[in-house]
Amino acid sequence: MLTLASKLKREDGLKGSRTSAAASDSTRRVSVRDRLLVKEVAELEANLPCTCKVHFPDPNKLHCFQLTVTPDEGYYQGGKFQFETEVPDAYNMVPPKVKCLTRIWHPNITETGEICLSLLREHSIDGTGWAPTRTLKDLLNFDDPLNIEAAEHHLRDKEDFRNKVGDYIKHYAR
Repeated sequence: MLTLASKLKREDGLKGSRTSAAASDSTRRVSVRDRLLVKEVAELEANLPCTCKVHFPDPNKLHCFQLTVTPDEGYYQGGKFQFETEVPDAYNMVPPKVKCLTRIWHPNITETGEICLSLLREHSIDGTGWAPTRTLKDLLNFDDPLNIEAAEHHLRDKEDFRNKVGDYIKHYAR
């Protein structure tokens, strides 16, 4: 699956044999981000729970991928939720950008798809924000509140919250 890995091997093989301009023109430099992603994507795929699937629209662009989550328990059971992830050039110094493409009623996600996880912030007061030591696998933790209305709704009336989540699943997450 990791077609970028063959690109990395080809570049390594050409390092010692760059004798012509054609060789250097035909081989583009592979960024630090892409070198990290070859390893991290393999690790991410190996650690995904069975309720998650990763999809790369272009296998040569490991920095843009989609994650489909189909929970098999809890409030969101029966829904199918799409997330889009873009890993910036400055990765691993800055966090990936993640957006929920499926409309959802969730304390951590706005109805327009913005996600608030301490982990996705470059700087956070609680010290749990992004750090160069983090990897894509760390994105699998979704325990950080955001949507105040949804959070208050959950605290105020769990049954009505469950019903609203169910309505959203019926309308948007099938």
